[in-house]
Amino acid sequence: MSIQHVLEEALIFPIRIYRKVHPFFFHGVCRFTPTCSEYAIEAIRVHGIFKGFYLAVFRVLRCNPFCRGGYDPVPPKKEKL
Repeated sequence: MSIQHVLEEALIFPIRIYRKVHPFFFHGVCRFTPTCSEYAIEAIRVHGIFKGFYLAVFRVLRCNPFCRGGYDPVPPKKEKL
């Protein structure tokens, strides 16, 4: 198991806890598809720790009453030449 994989799982673990307790404390519905927590997990797995975390934070910041929401998938990883 690589260090990067361990760090990715360490970032994903609190998101999984949030997803378990969210229905008990919050009753809102996510504006986006996939949900922000699903997006964060996928972004970290696809893009790695730093860029995935950046994409997840930027997505959460866009989740506000002034944003329409809708379908917003994780962008694909760009191949290096």
